[in-house]
Amino acid sequence: MDYETIIEPFRIHTVQAIDLPDADARERALLRAGYNLFGLHADEVIIDLLTDSGTGAMSSEQWAGMMRGDESYAGSRSFYRFEDTVRSITGFSHVIPTHQGRAAEKILFSVAVDEGDVVPNNTHFDTTRANVEYRGAQALDLVIPEGRDPSAIVDFKGNMDVGALREAIESAGRDRVPLVMVTVTNNSGGGQPVSMANLKAVRAVCDEYDIPLFLDACRFGENAWFIKTREPGFEDKTPREIAREMFSYADGATMSAKKDGISNIGGFLAMNDSDMAQNARNLLILTEGFPTYGGLAGYDLEAVAIGLEEVLDENYLRYRIRSTEYLANRIHAAGVPIVLPAGGHAVYIDAASLLPHIPPHEYPAQSLAIELYRRGGVRGVEIGSVMFGRPAPDGGPDIPGTMELVRLAIPRRTYTQSHIDYVGEVVIDAASAASDLRGYRIVEQAPWLRHFTARFTPLGS
Repeated sequence: MDYETIIEPFRIHTVQAIDLPDADARERALLRAGYNLFGLHADEVIIDLLTDSGTGAMSSEQWAGMMRGDESYAGSRSFYRFEDTVRSITGFSHVIPTHQGRAAEKILFSVAVDEGDVVPNNTHFDTTRANVEYRGAQALDLVIPEGRDPSAIVDFKGNMDVGALREAIESAGRDRVPLVMVTVTNNSGGGQPVSMANLKAVRAVCDEYDIPLFLDACRFGENAWFIKTREPGFEDKTPREIAREMFSYADGATMSAKKDGISNIGGFLAMNDSDMAQNARNLLILTEGFPTYGGLAGYDLEAVAIGLEEVLDENYLRYRIRSTEYLANRIHAAGVPIVLPAGGHAVYIDAASLLPHIPPHEYPAQSLAIELYRRGGVRGVEIGSVMFGRPAPDGGPDIPGTMELVRLAIPRRTYTQSHIDYVGEVVIDAASAASDLRGYRIVEQAPWLRHFTARFTPLGS
């Protein structure tokens, strides 16, 4: 029998104290950080939903595995355990460890992408886009139209627009499209899944033009669960079987193991092309380390190998998706506009709908994210025109991002239901004062990934 209460499929073994800074301390912290939540100190945050990347709790099996870590510089036993695990899940021949996902992206695009190229994706996330653009190439987002509408309820809202993909290849020319990527789940688009049927269709287009297909597989386990529960014909398959089929339609993948590797650090680049893999390993040695450690300690490789197995446990995935949905349902029922349906790893608040009086170039999602911290010490992250907008060439208002979202990313196996209830109360409280919120202006920014270090000043009073 199914009950309404969601129970965590684990017991708490070790606890870590949460700091409880008061409202005055939080206001001082905002001022010091230039109203950039990335600039806050961890002890200034009560509930930290900035990211689910590397912020989860590792299991007793992972900690035990770390004690077995072999720290040999070359050929460590821990690497071969890691390699065997990645191969068994993905089926790829070549497994190249990296310290995290963006390192895998940097290496892949360095060996595969040239200036003037076009890289289609359903939606690039921030570091993926930055690494493509750093090569002088165009990062092209081709999610289905429903994926740009926060209120549209579609089972697989992260799907790539296959017709638009074909048009993009024809427009750019085959020689300018070195690879196609699909992000599972689609982080920038609300943590929305990609269907198996869509992966097959994208694969068919890639085969037609002889273009490699890569997955950004950070949340492959969550995507597999959505396929199991939403796509006909997969209800009786295990998440592992579904994941293996997902990877079978790709030629390679990048992954941050800080997400569905349930580890605090780590990642990999995997592929079948031997020549590309050799070039990637050569660059790995230059920037990350020897190919059997890739910037990681042996104990990190052990933790990732175990985490990749644990993430495919059905009890864990059921809890993970339902607990995210729980927060989404609570704040949506209170009238707060969010991306629907709930994503896998996060709840995304639609700041454009909640704050229509703040134009995109005054960063409504940043304003809302600041207010959540100001009122309750909850740290989320802006995914809108700060992260994805562009300074206008004529010096006018920024070219806006596609959507104005605040992402509340839930770390894995970290917070209990009472923590999530508290977050819901803070969101509802902040939303009740929506008409009083004002926009912000950027006073300092970097040329790449400006959202990490930009400083802001509030507009008006």
